[in-house]
Amino acid sequence: MEYLISLMLGGAGALIMQRYAFALGFVDLPNDRSSHRIPTPRSGGVGILFAVVFSGVWLGQTLWLYLPAAFLAAVSLFDDRFGLSAKNRFLVQFACALAVVAGLRGGPGADFPSYLPLFVFWVLCLTGTANFYNFMDGINGIAGITGVLAFGGLALFGYLRGMEEAEVLFNLSVSAACLGFLPFNFPRARVFMGDVGSVLLGFLFGAQLYRYSDSPATFFLLCGLLFLFYADTYSTLFIRKMDGERLSQAHRRHLYQIMANELGLPHYAVTLLYGGVQAIVSASLLFSGPPSNIEVASLLGFWSTLFLAATYRLRKKAAAPGRVRVGK
Repeated sequence: MEYLISLMLGGAGALIMQRYAFALGFVDLPNDRSSHRIPTPRSGGVGILFAVVFSGVWLGQTLWLYLPAAFLAAVSLFDDRFGLSAKNRFLVQFACALAVVAGLRGGPGADFPSYLPLFVFWVLCLTGTANFYNFMDGINGIAGITGVLAFGGLALFGYLRGMEEAEVLFNLSVSAACLGFLPFNFPRARVFMGDVGSVLLGFLFGAQLYRYSDSPATFFLLCGLLFLFYADTYSTLFIRKMDGERLSQAHRRHLYQIMANELGLPHYAVTLLYGGVQAIVSASLLFSGPPSNIEVASLLGFWSTLFLAATYRLRKKAAAPGRVRVGK
């Protein structure tokens, strides 16, 4: 029941924005960093926001999980329309992450000094994951399909771990909301998700990562449910740093962008490749038995090696002399 309503909410939000975004001013105008060429409605992820709030209330989730996420999404919706400075966006993200980390486990309490490094790590993890997800929302369908898989993976993880039904259904509902949005963004983008959806999904995934990580093995296993988004972002940051770029500078150097733009692959092909690989990685982790540090490290090491080999070959091919760069 919950996931069916979330499915409809995800689609309804996208449909509303598709029809009224131009009148309301929620329009994405292409620029030299875009992978699209025509003005397109955005903020279609508002339906995912409604689904998160509905599911959180209906399933009795703690307020510290979905209220900070919903507030951040609302601010991101404002950003989609009017624009906020990078500093102000980060301050809001940081404050919402503080609220989640302090609220979900009651905060470090009297032992605050000894817990401070871990506390800071989790705040940065939530903030970073929100931004990573947003960085990766650049071609048709990639954020929606990854949302379906990531939160579906969290639901399956909860089921296999014997978590309460409400926990499983909440993650399944978020996955369903992404599925409801997807037909409006893939294979042809009639509306973009916008920061209201991508920042929300990344932040919420980070919050669930925080809630469920009872050991290093579990933490890295759950990170693997968003493997390609983490791998693409971290490798791109490293390459840009080695090239002497300012990391705050706008760019179009993610691997998925290179595949869609410099290599000229159709958006749907890149998105399906990312989704297929992510599904395989997630399955290998979730069905490998009770997680152990060695087993999870070995699996992630294996997939990371394959990813680095692929990104090296594809980036080298894109940089080959005489290659014509195209925009999709």
